[in-house]
Amino acid sequence: MKHSVKFTIPWRELGNADVEFQVWGDSDKIGTLQISKGALVWFPKDRSYGHRISWSKFSRMMEDYPRAEKR
Repeated sequence: MKHSVKFTIPWRELGNADVEFQVWGDSDKIGTLQISKGALVWFPKDRSYGHRISWSKFSRMMEDYPRAEKR
């Protein structure tokens, strides 16, 4: 599956406007990732309710992820 990510970013410090990333697999939309100062929210395709995780929980989750990636 080939993935594509599309996004819009407001030109300023992240404040009241969230940053949204649209994630596509082949030609089908998988979902939308919304990033704000307080949390990340994943909205699966065709869903109006998302899955929210705070930055601190996201950090702990990623540190527990078994695969390390060099920057």
